[in-house]
Amino acid sequence: MGDLDVQARHHVTVSGRHTSGPTLMLAHGFGCDQNMWRLVEPILARDFRVVTFDHIGAGRSDLSAWRAERYATLDGYADDVLAMCRDLDLPPVVFVGHSVSAMIGVLAAVREPERFAQLVLLVPSPCYIDHDDYRGGFTRADIDELLESLESNYLGWSAAMAPVIMGNADRPELGQELTNSFCRTDPEIARSFAKATFLSDHRQELARVNVPTLVLDCTQDVIAPPEVGRFVHAQIPGSVLVTLPATGHCPQLSAPQATAEAIAIFASEVADTADRP
Repeated sequence: MGDLDVQARHHVTVSGRHTSGPTLMLAHGFGCDQNMWRLVEPILARDFRVVTFDHIGAGRSDLSAWRAERYATLDGYADDVLAMCRDLDLPPVVFVGHSVSAMIGVLAAVREPERFAQLVLLVPSPCYIDHDDYRGGFTRADIDELLESLESNYLGWSAAMAPVIMGNADRPELGQELTNSFCRTDPEIARSFAKATFLSDHRQELARVNVPTLVLDCTQDVIAPPEVGRFVHAQIPGSVLVTLPATGHCPQLSAPQATAEAIAIFASEVADTADRP
């Protein structure tokens, strides 16, 4: 993957308190980069060490490190998360995964649970396609149409879909920000990541998670409806479900204070546990 080290490949940024307290690792979703955390990160950095990064192919990551075969499934991204934990020599982290990164975190935590103190799954979806009594929010025909549109006209798809994904029609600047983020992503990489995301089915892995987990969903979300959050909560043993006072699929932008507070309250339990004799 070239001569760059892991941290440079992913444009890793570390902020906040460099103490023995919890380390939060914030992972962005499809079509985004670590800039999506810019409103939440300063709040969290008051009390925690915070690590942000770009998935390969996103933001300021090393695009030359992207390989179609490696990133054809979410497993390649989970491998990257574990590599960063090793390279940074991090203590067990509180992994905060937005959207598809929630499932990337699940895969990584199932593989090497000792590297994770907690998981925070922000608007997660283990499977986007409806199956029998499971409601993912989309039919297979919906997903095929989405991928076909993305394939034929990525910029047009971005302009049409970003405001829908963001929600908050009364705040069009948020939809425009997501549109711009999508448009900065290389179309070939975006198409590959979209297939890895929207065709994935990781429902079976949820029951294998054995680290404390917080599921955060929103009151309205066209990408991960409330039924999905409830399903994830029901499948992960001992998990906690909190519905944020927010709409849309990017509450870290639409409701950053509430999002940061929910993460901080849960993450503080790590410190409280560590401080007990």
